[in-house]
Amino acid sequence: MDWDNLRYFLELSRAGTLTAAARRLGVDHTTVARRIQALEKSHGAALFVRAASGYSLSESGRRLLPQVEAMESAFSGIETRPGGGEDNLSGLVRIGATEGYGSVLLAGQLAELTARHPHLQVDLLAVPRMVNLSRREADIVITLDRPERGPYIITRLTDYVLRLYASERYLAGRAPIRSRDDLREHSFVGYIDDLLYSKELHYLEELGRPRHVALRSTSILAQQRAAAAGAGLAILPAFAAAGEPALREVLPGEVEFVRTFWMLMPVEIKDLSRMRAAWNFLRETAAQQQALLMGRAADAGMAP
Repeated sequence: MDWDNLRYFLELSRAGTLTAAARRLGVDHTTVARRIQALEKSHGAALFVRAASGYSLSESGRRLLPQVEAMESAFSGIETRPGGGEDNLSGLVRIGATEGYGSVLLAGQLAELTARHPHLQVDLLAVPRMVNLSRREADIVITLDRPERGPYIITRLTDYVLRLYASERYLAGRAPIRSRDDLREHSFVGYIDDLLYSKELHYLEELGRPRHVALRSTSILAQQRAAAAGAGLAILPAFAAAGEPALREVLPGEVEFVRTFWMLMPVEIKDLSRMRAAWNFLRETAAQQQALLMGRAADAGMAP
């Protein structure tokens, strides 16, 4: 049985659609369909049930899957043996992350990962929404919410802090802010309530809802730009605000929120060498950035 065809079988079983599998394999969707047809012909049975919503494994496919996964794990072991070396890592790793963490920190850090492994292709989904791991939108996800169940490897990646910021332009000529009570009379920039994708983003509820929210956005980076332009006060990740010279912290030492980034990966891909390499790299870089993530930018030795 052709191992190359089996790789296509494995990716389609995980992705669920020809388009998603093709994207992960770096080929056209018609190539995936052709490979699956060839495999089914040599196997003598249909391996997938085709429906409008996508592809699901047939009974024959479910019996074949653990055998193919064992082959994949064995191949992964060969990659990392002495003489093979992880410099030869290849294939696609798709990483989903929150917009702020992905855009401000990961985008730059992942350049080092691709430099270490030149044959590796990395996709970064830095989006202001939940990246759906169960639908295989990504291989590794960094998220605010720890799932209560699911076939995932889960680790607490890092804590980070958010603080209250405003621009000098906004603060000039407005009532001074000496305590939390003064905040109610000021304008804020924040999220759109009915489009919040995580309960961890309800900062304004914890602070005490202001009377006026001047500008709302689903994007934390858009909120930061708006605050820097003078639209109002904003609660922002310290690691992002540290790189915005137009912002200054408001009520330092009094307003601070601590949140956690969780990192997840499906159990079924944990033994793939490219996934292990990416997973370990993400943990390593998060550990190196603790000063910045916890709002000690002066000690971080670098700007985001």
